[in-house]
Parts: sequence; C-alpha cells; structure tokens
Amino acid sequence: MAISDEQLARAKNIRIEQVPLLRRSRGATNETLQGLPDAAVRRALRRLNYPDLPNARGLFRLAQERSDDGTVPAHAQGTALDRMRSLLATREAPPAHTAGVPTGLTGEGFAGGPTPTAGMQLAQWEWLGPGNIGGRTRGIVIHPEEPRKMWAASAGGGVWHTQDGGGQWVPVDDFLGNLACSCLAMDPTDPATIYVGTGEGFSNSDALRGNGVFSTTDGVNWAPITATQTADFRAVTRIAVSPTGEVVLAATTTGLFRCSDAERNKWTQVLDVPLGIVLFDPTDDSRAVAGALDAGAAFVSSDGGRTWQTATHSGNPWSGRVELAYAAKDPSIVYASVQMTSGRIYRSTDGGQTYHPRQTLDSGGHVADYLGDQGWYGNAVWASDPTDENLVVLGGVDLWRSTDGGDHITEISTWWDARSVHADHHAIVSHPSYNGTDNRTVFFGNDGGVFTADDLAQTGTEQEPPFVNGWTELDNNYGVTQFYSGAGNRLSGKIIGGAQDNGTICFDPGQGTEGWQQIFGGDGGWCACDPNDSEVFYGEYVFLNIHRNTDGGTSDDTEGDRYISGQFWNNDLREWDWKPLPFRIPDAMTNQALFIAPFALDPNNSDRLLAGGLSLWRTNNAKEPNTPTSGPSWQAVKPSAGAKISALAVASGNSDLIWVGHVNGMLFRTVNGTAATPTWSRVGVTGPSPLRPRRYLTCITIDPAHPDTVFVAFGGFEPDNLWVTHDGGVQWTQLAETLPDVPIRAVAIHPRRTEFLYCGTEVGLFASEDDGANWSATNEGPTNCSVDQLFWMDETLVSATHGRGMFRIDLSTV
Repeated sequence: MAISDEQLARAKNIRIEQVPLLRRSRGATNETLQGLPDAAVRRALRRLNYPDLPNARGLFRLAQERSDDGTVPAHAQGTALDRMRSLLATREAPPAHTAGVPTGLTGEGFAGGPTPTAGMQLAQWEWLGPGNIGGRTRGIVIHPEEPRKMWAASAGGGVWHTQDGGGQWVPVDDFLGNLACSCLAMDPTDPATIYVGTGEGFSNSDALRGNGVFSTTDGVNWAPITATQTADFRAVTRIAVSPTGEVVLAATTTGLFRCSDAERNKWTQVLDVPLGIVLFDPTDDSRAVAGALDAGAAFVSSDGGRTWQTATHSGNPWSGRVELAYAAKDPSIVYASVQMTSGRIYRSTDGGQTYHPRQTLDSGGHVADYLGDQGWYGNAVWASDPTDENLVVLGGVDLWRSTDGGDHITEISTWWDARSVHADHHAIVSHPSYNGTDNRTVFFGNDGGVFTADDLAQTGTEQEPPFVNGWTELDNNYGVTQFYSGAGNRLSGKIIGGAQDNGTICFDPGQGTEGWQQIFGGDGGWCACDPNDSEVFYGEYVFLNIHRNTDGGTSDDTEGDRYISGQFWNNDLREWDWKPLPFRIPDAMTNQALFIAPFALDPNNSDRLLAGGLSLWRTNNAKEPNTPTSGPSWQAVKPSAGAKISALAVASGNSDLIWVGHVNGMLFRTVNGTAATPTWSRVGVTGPSPLRPRRYLTCITIDPAHPDTVFVAFGGFEPDNLWVTHDGGVQWTQLAETLPDVPIRAVAIHPRRTEFLYCGTEVGLFASEDDGANWSATNEGPTNCSVDQLFWMDETLVSATHGRGMFRIDLSTV
C-alpha cells in the first residue's frame, strides 16, 4: 500500500518537508524509507547537508595534485614514471632492501613493466585487507567460454581477476602503470585481449589522474598503449570494441577517439564532446551510439564510428549525463537513462536516432527519482535479455527493474540493508550464458565492489522493502578499499581506517582480512587511537565532524550520538543541530574545513585533540561524556590564516611544540602550544634557504629523537615535494631529487633507526637509509597506488593506501 508523505513523516518523527528531499536524495520511494531504521533515517538526513559528496571527494584529491599555478600537467603521472625509468637506466641495480623494505625491482619491472620475478614485490609486506568491504567498481568483463573467469576495474586499485566466479580475487599486476581504472572492454573475437581505461572522469573535476589505455593479450600482463598516453586520454570513461574486433572506440572527457589499426597506434578524434559511454551495436560493426558526460545529449553513428550525428528526442529538454543500452533481443531498441533532475528513461526504436520518454513511474504511480541527486556519478542501464526487449534494469543509488520498457519501475535492492547490495551503481553485466530462461545471472559493480543476482527474475521480489532476496556479495579478498587515513592500537592490535564511501572501519587481528567492521557510516576521514585505552578510537565524517568510539571498535553508531565536534540529533526540532559553545567546533558547523580535514591526538596527553579547519581547535577533555548540551569543549588556539589547515603535528615528548600547514603551503610553528593563546610564527618564508612550494602542504613529521628536525611534504606533480629542517624551521633542504615528481602524502621515521625514512607517494612507497639524502630507486611495496598515510605499531610500519586497502611490514630487525 502506498505511503503518503504525511504518514512517513509521522512514522519516522521527521518533518513533512524533509520527506521529498530525502526521497529524491536517496533515489527511493516512501515505502523503502518506511522500512529504514531510525538511525539510517538520521544519517540520510545528515547527508542532505552535503548534497554533492562525490564531487567534493574529487575536488579534494584534485587540490592535492595541483601545482603552484593551480594546474595539473597533462599526463603528469606517466611523465613522472618515465622520469623514474630514466633514472633507473643510469644507475646500478638497486639493493634488495632499503631501510628494511624490499626495493630490488629493476627498471624494466617498474610501474607498468613485467611483473617482478617470484612475486618479490610483496615478499615481506602483509596485506591486511579489507577483504570484505570492496570499493568503487566501474567495469566488469567475463570470459565468454570460461565464465568463472572475470575481471573487475576499480577506481583506485587497478584491475582484479577471479578464476572461480568471484570466490577469490587477485590483482592482475600490483605495479600496473596506473591503478585508477575506470572501464574494461573485451574483444568479442578474442577474449584474451582486454582493454582498460584509466583516469576517472565521472566528476565535475576532470583533471583526476589518468594514463591512457592499457591492454593485455593474455589477461595477465598489461602494457600501456603508447598513443593514448596524452592529455586527450587523461580520463577514459568507456571503451567499445566492434563485434568483429577490428575497431576500438574510447570515450573520454575530451571527446571520442577511434582506432582501426591492429597495433592500436593511430587514434582519430571523431567527436569533441565529453562522453560517459560509447557502445557498438552487438550485431553490427557499422552501428554505434554514445552518451554525453554532462551535456544532455546522445549521438549515433552508422559508419562504424567514423562520423556521428546528434540524436533527437521528444519531451522535456535533456540535461546532464546520458547512459545508454542496446536491447539484446532487438538492437534497434536503445534505452537512455538521462540524468535530468533525478533520472528519466527514454527509448529509441530506430537504433538511437530518436528517443521518446517513458513514464518512469514507481509502484505508487509517482515519477520515480531513481538516480537520486547524483545521476552524474552513479548511472547505469541494462537491457540484455535476449528474450524480452522490455526488461530493463536501472542503477542509481539503488537498483530498479522494469518489465514494460521503462514505463513502470520497481526497486529490487535496498542500500541501507547489509543483506542487499551496496549503493551507487556503475556497471551491470550479464553472465555470458544468460538466456532469459534457465540462466538469468547478472553481475553488478558499485561503490561496494562486485555483487551478483543468480536469478534476476527472482531477485528483490519481496512485497515490501528491504529487498534482499537473491543478492550475493562477491568481495572475497577484492581489496580495493580507498583509505584516507589509519591508526593502530598497540595494546589490542586493532586498526581503524577512514575509507572513501565505506565509513570508518575497524580491523581485529583475530578476525583476519575479511573481519573488518564498520563503526561509523558515510565517508571516513582521519583517525586516531588512544594509546592508553584500547577501547577508545576517533574518526571523522566529512568537514571535520569528529566522532568517538568507546567500545573498542566493535559496534556501529546506531543512535547518532558519537559526534564530539558538537553535532547531535535534536528530537524536538527533528533535525540535526549543533550544541552551544564551547561544545562545538564552529568550523565543522560551517563546513570551513577540508572535505577530509586533519586532526591529531596529542601523543603526550590522550585527553587532548587538535583539529584543523580554518582555525586550529583544541580540546583538553576529549573523553568527556557526550550529551545533547555538553561534551568535549573546544577552543580556537590558532586564528585563521585565510587558508584551510591541511596538516598538523605535535612533538613526541613536548606538547608545546606544534606545527601546522595549510593548503596554500603556509607553515606555522608554536613552542607554547598548551597555552590558552599560543604564539605562532610563520616559518620557511625568509632566510638563506626558504621553503619554495606554494601549494597543498600534505604532511608534517617531527623527528621524535630530534624535535628540531621536521619533514614537510607537498602535493602537485612537482620535483620539490619533500623538505627538511634541522634547526626548527630557519633553514630548509630539498630532499626529493631521487623521488618521482608526484604528490607526497606521508613521511614516517623509524622509531629506533631514525636515519631510516619512509615516504608515501602517489605511486607507492619509497625508503631512505641516510635521512632522505637518497631514496630507493623503486617503489617495490606495497603497490604503486597512492599511499595516503604511514603509521607505526611498535616497529611495524602500516601503510594505508587509497585503492588497495592496508599493508604492514615488520621492521623490528633492521
């Protein structure tokens, strides 16, 4: 029975005006929202305050990649790797280990070359997982003759392969030249030939890293297609191979490119509109369609992609992203999922030349907002049933099914129930033997990894939500989680990490790689562990909204009462509210902080937290009990410098010595940091050898044995991203001569051998045995994806990567 807005508001104790906002934001119906647990309703309402999270994530990463002039050079990552190859070519063979970590890779095997002999790249690194969380997956291909062989493209963790239908996944190449993979395509005539596009273009910030198209002819060894390593291919959104395998089309954020030579050496631009999809008619090399990334348009070709015409449509004007799908039974039928406000379905019956609107009605007879408020990000459509051209599956926040060609659609998944499918869908792929009768298996790629419906017709068929029947998660060691941060407790051995779109999650060493558990939903951020109390962990939601866990990371936040930054659920107002001063962080309340904002626990006083927004905020009672009117009290101890804080550090053994960095490269220091109003001095701007970078300052690391020695790292694809001072900031020395020209995000000092340094970069981890004067010639460990944070648990180094989960290595014997 249909549930009215008034009924839902009463049932959930929310205001009636919140109901349509909630429904549209989450791409759901009132009936689905009716079944939503109260805590999940509150989280969904909280998200209304952050309406563009996917784009905010992209802009956050982009800020760390910009040079001093605000640009990101074309093919920046590939250029940096080429420079490393040239350096390697002029050197003697590197030692097997540097500062205890394996670095014995040769130049040929560096970042995109052949896989190192005998798997040496992981000889001493232990992968911690998560093996049960997954991550954003935008492409899936399946071997047509051996369907248990599958490949998946993850947004930050490269290409993964399974030989048992998802029972166990392994990366195809830990040192693939670019791990930001956005799409996959298999040659229909030769399933051993697979193409992968790099650089994720589904964002308003189109300069995210990419390195063109890679290919394999054996499913294992991958190599870049040199002709695509240009600015035109910085973000490849989709690849299509013609039915005969002769022509390849690549959709990018700069247009559409066509290649017909067998060596894939010559690519011709045939459209200059940013595209999100391109498809060949599965039965005809001459016919193809394409959909715009953000221009609200579709295109059609009748000569194999050489020339293109803009398709026409009736109904309302189109806007935003357009996803397309051929109907397998009758390829003259093409479906379009058009972003518009929150998703509308159109259908063509002439091969994509003209489109007409379908009703797009939900079970209550209302126009369905199936894409929610982010159809530019998560938007997928499938019509591959060979027996029924009217069977359509749509992917937005949730999954929807239509049996009448898009006039009526019903939900078949429920994002808030762990037994169903993760939210935000990007890829829908049929089993190669799907025939609409005795095989109706379909696979789905989303922000939680890879899932399957063994029988699409019987999946999600409950009378009311949650829709959980028939769904199976396939994230079995599919280790592509994108961490921003991590922290470990040496007493319990537990580790927490802040993950993109997968919350703050906790690793219990007794549970193994598949035992990670969410302790706070949404996007995770910076983390901290109380060194004296194994029950206390700290994490954050976006924009410095810090939360606290006091049960050792064993439970999720079901009541919404764990924020210690001042936000709380106001039962009287039926909305999220903020506590009075001093029990809130004003910069968190006004979003005047980075999307993932830094905070740190004082290593000398576990009651003291420091948090960076525009100002630096401090609490001296971080474990104060939380109520709607009280909790930890916060004071500004450093006024705004006009740019947001991006890094901070407190000296071990001296709580008065604090360093703070900003997104524009400014660096400040105080020696009376525990005072009510500390005195701050800007450092690095004068003297005989000042700090030169004027870009995102990513990391500050204070030498625990020599507090006047401080390492400072920067973003940008530049040659001077690591600096050191040995006199408290008076003079600075550049240390990045033998490091790649990529953002550096983390620096760690060995607790005992302080001359041993470890540097986390955009392309992996490097090590030094001489205080940073010389660095290992290769990044052998753990992979060449971004290492966002390094932290110690005694003398074990833990690496939190943005795309491959977490790794650790025991360095107690170096």
